[in-house]
Amino acid sequence: MYGLKIKDTYYKGYRFRSRLEARWAVFFDACGVDWEYEPEGYDLGNGISYLPDFKLHGVAGRDGGDLYVEVKGIMNHEAANKINRFYRIGASKNQCRKSYTAVLVLGRFPEGETMDDIDLEVERMAYNGVSYGNQNWPHPFNFETIDGDYFAAHPGVNKHGKFELFGDDNSYLCDRDKEKTLEDSDIEK
Repeated sequence: MYGLKIKDTYYKGYRFRSRLEARWAVFFDACGVDWEYEPEGYDLGNGISYLPDFKLHGVAGRDGGDLYVEVKGIMNHEAANKINRFYRIGASKNQCRKSYTAVLVLGRFPEGETMDDIDLEVERMAYNGVSYGNQNWPHPFNFETIDGDYFAAHPGVNKHGKFELFGDDNSYLCDRDKEKTLEDSDIEK
């Protein structure tokens, strides 16, 4: 809608640029992950700057450690270019090795009554939720901008109570605490 401005939302002393970003902050808190909102901006060269929405600390799992998060209700060419460029700056030459500038792209909250419903929605968004044509735009809920692997990334809580990204292979998903993750994903809309 041309000329309309998104209303700022406040949570935990932060002024979020959108309600969607604030909802993800609430989700991260519910999952017990330490996060920063817009911690620092980066110069990507050629006059391009990038300010990731979040930086998560202490993420568990194969792609554990720190992880940047970009929340996009609607992706556009400029945002996709920045995210891809930022990821590539820290990427290893070996695929499936976490980039030093790994970015999890998140969109709207996946909906569903059960964890299986939510998982299907995450996979739909990760693989073909948005048709980008010939554009090389990052998909939400996908490992492609984390370690170059093209698999769905299911955010949740593992059986040790730690926030983790789970691949969509059942051997990874079986390590997730379904009840805690479902409880955390039931954030008021």
